[in-house]
Amino acid sequence: MFAVALGLGLTSFGGPIAHIGYFERCYVARRKWLSGEEFAGLVALCQLVPGPTSSQLGYLIGLRRAGWGGALAAWVGFTLPSALLMFGFALLAPALSGPLAAACLHGLKLVAVVIVAQAVLGMARTLCPDIRRRAIAVLSGAALLLVGRPDFQLLALSAGAVLGTIACRNLPAQSHAPALPIGPRTGAVVLAVFLALLAIEPSGHGLAALAAVFYRSGALVFGGGHVMLPLLQARLVPAGWLTDSTFLAGYGAAQAMPGPLFAFAAYLGATIAPPHAGLAGQALWSATATVAIFLPGLLIAPAALSVWQQVSHHAAARGALAGINAAVVGILGAAFCNPVWTGAIRVPTDPGIAAIGLLLMLQWRIPPAGLVALCLAAALAQSRLGLA
Repeated sequence: MFAVALGLGLTSFGGPIAHIGYFERCYVARRKWLSGEEFAGLVALCQLVPGPTSSQLGYLIGLRRAGWGGALAAWVGFTLPSALLMFGFALLAPALSGPLAAACLHGLKLVAVVIVAQAVLGMARTLCPDIRRRAIAVLSGAALLLVGRPDFQLLALSAGAVLGTIACRNLPAQSHAPALPIGPRTGAVVLAVFLALLAIEPSGHGLAALAAVFYRSGALVFGGGHVMLPLLQARLVPAGWLTDSTFLAGYGAAQAMPGPLFAFAAYLGATIAPPHAGLAGQALWSATATVAIFLPGLLIAPAALSVWQQVSHHAAARGALAGINAAVVGILGAAFCNPVWTGAIRVPTDPGIAAIGLLLMLQWRIPPAGLVALCLAAALAQSRLGLA
C-alpha cells in the first residue's frame, strides 16, 4: 500500500480533481482493488466532510485494502514527497536575496493569483450550479470583504449552513460508500477525538499553539485544498507568525509540487520555526504543522462512515452541506481579492500576466508546473526591463 501510494505522491500533479483521476486509474482500472461504484461512493463521502479530498480518498482505500496500517501507509506515501519538497523550499527561501530572488518570489505570487482564480471559477461551477447557491456564495464573499475581518469565516460558514437548510433541501442523495472495517463504536470514538482536539486552543506562539492553528484550519476546509489559503492566512498573518509576502510565495511554490496541496503546511511550519531551532527544530515544526492540518480530515472521514446512511438521505443535512460549500466559494473569492490580488499585483503589467496564465490554464490545460515557469519567466523579464 505504501509503495503504490508513494508512486502516486511522486507523480500526481494538478490538484485534487486530477488526483481523483489518477486514483481511479490506479486503484480501480489497473489494480481492481475496488469497483467503480464503490470508488464513486468514497469520493462522494470525502467531498461531504471537511478535509483534503484526495488524501482522505487514498486513506480510506488503504483502510479498506489493508486495515488501519494500510490507511496510515497510504497517507504517508502520498504526502511524503510533496512535504519533503516544501520543507526543502522553506530551507532555501531565506538564502534567496537580491533582485533575482525578489523577482522569483513575485512570480510565485502571480502563480497564486492564477491558481486561486481558477479554483474560484471551478468550484463555482461545481458547488454553485443554481441561483440559490450562487446567491449564498456572493453574500458570503461580500460580507467578508465589507466586514474586513477574516476571523468571520466561521460565521460565514454557519450562515451558509442555515441558508442552505432553507433553500437547498431538494438536492438528490449521493452515492453510497462501500463497507469498511469501522463499527459504530469506533466511529463514535474517532468523532470524540476529533471534537476534543478541536476544543483545545493553547495561547502563545509555541509548538502546541501552532498545532492548534493548523488543526482548526484543517477542520474547516470544505471544497478542496485551496480553501485552506484564507483560513491559514487569517490565523497566521494577523497574529504575526509570518508575513503575507512569505505566505503567498510558499503557496505559489506549492503549485509546482506533486501530491496534496495541504503539504503547503510543511513549508509554513519550517518557516515559522524559531530562528534558534536549527535544522532539527525546523523539521519538528514542519512535521507538526503537516500532521496537524491533515489530522482532522483523517479523523472525520472514517467517523462519517458510521452516519453515512442518515446524512446522505436527510434533506436538511444535504441542504446545509450544500450551503456550506457555496459559502466556501464566497470565502475563497474574498481571499482572492484580499490578500491574493492585493499582495501580488504591484505594477500595471501584472494583471496581464495573470490573465494570460489563467487563459492558458482554462483553455489549453497547461500543467501547474508550466504555469510556475511562465510566471517566473515573466517576473524575471519585468525585473530585467525595470518594470517591477
